[in-house]
Amino acid sequence: MKSQISPDLSVGGFEIFSGFLDGEAQNAVLNDLRGVITSAPMFTPMTPMGKPMSVQMSSAGKYGWYSDRAGYRYAKTHPNGTAWPPIPDSVLAIWHQISGVSRAPECCLINFYGRGAKMGMHQDKDEANFRWPVVSISLGDDARFRVGNETRGGKTQSVSLRSGDVVLMGGDARLKYHGIDHIDFGTSPLLPKGGRINLTLRVVD
Repeated sequence: MKSQISPDLSVGGFEIFSGFLDGEAQNAVLNDLRGVITSAPMFTPMTPMGKPMSVQMSSAGKYGWYSDRAGYRYAKTHPNGTAWPPIPDSVLAIWHQISGVSRAPECCLINFYGRGAKMGMHQDKDEANFRWPVVSISLGDDARFRVGNETRGGKTQSVSLRSGDVVLMGGDARLKYHGIDHIDFGTSPLLPKGGRINLTLRVVD
């Protein structure tokens, strides 16, 4: 798979398209996400160990990503029992420009990082077929993104992701560990109260 657009930077095989979304495009996506959140309110997932995650979460598409004591998985309904809303066209357009594949994503996971939120090193491996890429979109305050290896441990690399940056995670990078160390509050005016929204688009089935 290969995007038709050349990345600005590659970190551990993660292809980074810096400033892919300008201010107008960021606001358009943000406005569409408000409609999604109205239908599928943000919630705080629990880890299988019973601890609350530090991010708030929602989803759009055929599936939403979910976690509780039963484990990590995709679900067809929001915790309130309603179907997830469709993925907005503004978000799908980014997938089709960046992913390099013709198949559409079935899940748009929405993570909100408030003050103190982070995401530990993990692999995205709840999907049925790892040949499909993951596309990640950053909105709001800068985040320190850490990239590791296909197994835990070893040397890591880190890079700052800014509002409007898009990351393509495919090929050799598809199953590499990655995470968010911290959010630099006040670095973007996009979200009035600060924080970061991260969208990850995935093919599930």
